[in-house]
Amino acid sequence: MDYDLWLILVNISNFRKKKLIDTYKSAKNVYNNFEEILKENKIISKKLNNFQKDDLYYETINLKETLFKKKIGYITYANPLYSEKLSGILDSPYFLFYRGNIDLINKKSIGVVGARKCSNYGLAATKLLTKELITNNITLISGGARGIDSIAHKTALENNGYNISVLGCGIDITYPSENEGLFSKIAENGVVISEFLLGTPPLKDNFPRRNRIISGLSEGVIVVEASEKSGSLITARLALQQQKTVMAVPGSIFYSGARGSNKLLRDGAVICTDVEDLRVTLSLEHVHIKPMKFTPEKNEILDMITDSPVHIDDIFKNTSVDRGALYALLFEMQIKSEIICLPGNYYVRTI
Repeated sequence: MDYDLWLILVNISNFRKKKLIDTYKSAKNVYNNFEEILKENKIISKKLNNFQKDDLYYETINLKETLFKKKIGYITYANPLYSEKLSGILDSPYFLFYRGNIDLINKKSIGVVGARKCSNYGLAATKLLTKELITNNITLISGGARGIDSIAHKTALENNGYNISVLGCGIDITYPSENEGLFSKIAENGVVISEFLLGTPPLKDNFPRRNRIISGLSEGVIVVEASEKSGSLITARLALQQQKTVMAVPGSIFYSGARGSNKLLRDGAVICTDVEDLRVTLSLEHVHIKPMKFTPEKNEILDMITDSPVHIDDIFKNTSVDRGALYALLFEMQIKSEIICLPGNYYVRTI
């Protein structure tokens, strides 16, 4: 019998499970004293209603086999790996299922969150800020959703950084479905985590719960773009309640997708206008990089590509570089992270 998995499956609250561990020190002791617990604790007894501890025997065995087959690990409140950061979360989870290196939850991490439907500006800002975090050996934490979350995760991977992705569904469920490859790559050099039992669908109520874990594990949260009803604002509010630093990227007053993040600034979030704001607010050590030497052709392209998106057709029209050579240069500059290609063949500078 795996007593930790057995207690995970017992249908009582996180709070009650943690109180039992505080009293009995281990899940095995809880199991061995369970009849006495039911007699003494009327709340648990009423909640479980004629439950017997051996009722979960086969379910526990099946869960253990499934976790082994799917290479899913788990930690509980009783495990030394359980982070102090997790203990500080309101209604902290009793357990986490994970794929990857769970030790990362104890490393310095910053949350980057934002809209699922983000603008090109939001995409570029996310790439720029995430790259700066990774350059400073900070772990990126986000929610694995479409838009800003996925862009942040991909940028961290592209720059050989560490990722923590917190899911709002069972760890055996891929949501959104197109991120299956992304989550697999994160698990190779980072960790994907979930507080939900296997098979739990991505229900609407799961995501605010997920957001409290993002804010709890991070030392600060950056909101890139958020509408007035964005779940990212929940993450930001929770981080503020936990006395964490919250930064927001300013957006156009005419863009509805930035109204929520702009109001965060109005209500006291730290403004993030460039990477220097990020360095100062988070006390990052600026990584000095030797100035790069550019060819005349590359200089010509960089003169045209600014921090505002420029379409590839406009680059073609205003450069003397041969079309074939231009494609090769643009590709090379993307590989070196000198520029970023946005959806629709728009380009922006990162240097």
